[in-house]
Amino acid sequence: MKNMLKTTVLLAALTGLLVLIGDYLGGTGGMIIAFMFAIIINFGSYWYSDKIVLKMYRAKEVSPAEAPNLHRIVDGLVMRAGIPKPKVYIVESGMPNAFATGRNPQHAAVAATTGILELLSYEEMEGVLAHELAHVKNRDTLISAIAATLAGVVTMLASWAQWAAIFGGFGGRDDDDGGIIGLIAMAIVAPIAASLIQLAISRSREYAADAEGASICRKPWALADALEKLEYGNSHYRPRISDVQAKESSAHMFIVNPLKGGAIQSLFRTHPVTDERVKRLRAMRF
Repeated sequence: MKNMLKTTVLLAALTGLLVLIGDYLGGTGGMIIAFMFAIIINFGSYWYSDKIVLKMYRAKEVSPAEAPNLHRIVDGLVMRAGIPKPKVYIVESGMPNAFATGRNPQHAAVAATTGILELLSYEEMEGVLAHELAHVKNRDTLISAIAATLAGVVTMLASWAQWAAIFGGFGGRDDDDGGIIGLIAMAIVAPIAASLIQLAISRSREYAADAEGASICRKPWALADALEKLEYGNSHYRPRISDVQAKESSAHMFIVNPLKGGAIQSLFRTHPVTDERVKRLRAMRF
């Protein structure tokens, strides 16, 4: 409940930031347009985000005959979680990772890469898929899609504000309140704020999914072992020409961050530090 309240507040903050930029760019009219835009974005994310992501990664739906172990794990976990069985997909990539998507438990999908299937044991895959099903059960997949879309639009509007500052504004609040300096500040601060809010949502939901996933599979140690292997596997992953590559816009969806980065990028983590996640999981007892 605490995490859900925090997530709701952060989503409201993202929407408010979008409306604030609209106010700066177009006054009251711009604010109303931005608010309507936010509603449209949320509607679009609700209905189409899963299809977009699955197509982006060229995910292929597999039957029980094509991936018997994967389906066997999912069948057992959904019974314990008390949710409908999602569609099961495989992504052709040596990158060891997995993600879930869908607007609710009745319209969900879980996807695993060929790399993760080669790397993890049966019990470790149970831990990973339990984590992903926890996202589905808690509707994190919808929340993260909306947050990512809103953050992307805030960044786009901030870019417009930058051009507005160059050409003298769009006739909004910049003419009577903050001037060009206000637009420049908005162009710089807004995308950073949007990214930090989105990442805060992502990190809080990951901790919750770890705990819920461990409860579903009753094997927190298996998820902990899997996270350690995946952290090492992704940091040493060398892409093949045929591999589907992770996109920054959807990196938050994976169980571990699929993107490599230096000290600066680590400040904008899409996931909590893996060592801390493992520490929490190893402290759990059932």
